[in-house]
Amino acid sequence: MFPDDEEVFDIVGEWPEIQESGARVLTWRSDEGMFVLSYEAVTRSVRVRWSNVEGDALLDVYREGATRLTFISTPSTVGAQIDFSVGECAGVMEIDIFPRISVQDRLLFQ
Repeated sequence: MFPDDEEVFDIVGEWPEIQESGARVLTWRSDEGMFVLSYEAVTRSVRVRWSNVEGDALLDVYREGATRLTFISTPSTVGAQIDFSVGECAGVMEIDIFPRISVQDRLLFQ
């Protein structure tokens, strides 16, 4: 289950960019670099890319089998949680975007 564009805007204050493939892309820029989260409901895929100001990749993760994407916004943080289930494996990726980027990812056998 993926949120619709209006729900994303209401929670994170950004409209996702829509690619020709139907994928949605959210981009955050800071003095430290750029963080990009893209997702597509039809293929249940998610990609997280994080690069420094020079454009060097710090993190690039592509994963299929997303079952739920939830955006979270509180007065102190903005982030996302993505649940996955693929075959015998299940997991969760937790992303903090504000005030500081942080990505935690767990994928384990069920």
